[in-house]
Amino acid sequence: MNGIYRTICRWFLPPMDRVEMRRHYGLPETLNLSFRITPDGWFAVSSPDLPGFVTQARSRKELLTALNDAVLTYFDVPRHCGEVVYDQLNIGGEVVTFEGALKVSHA
Repeated sequence: MNGIYRTICRWFLPPMDRVEMRRHYGLPETLNLSFRITPDGWFAVSSPDLPGFVTQARSRKELLTALNDAVLTYFDVPRHCGEVVYDQLNIGGEVVTFEGALKVSHA
């Protein structure tokens, strides 16, 4: 049901341009992130620049989606404005990109 709602919502309210969303809500252009892998294999991410900012994901592919969700939540950006703020993440030589679907390549 959530997917259908999102599709209908996007039809009536297209997402904001990422650059416009960053400017309007004061989102940083880049983020300084700290990564660690938990004992059970999850990626845990925090940012020394954003107090209280924490997110986690099971894989590198899920990490970019979780990171975008956490940033939007941290800066209190309404869901109808967009779901993608950052479309690229560099993790130890691998680049995770968001181009309609997540793709992983070596840097």
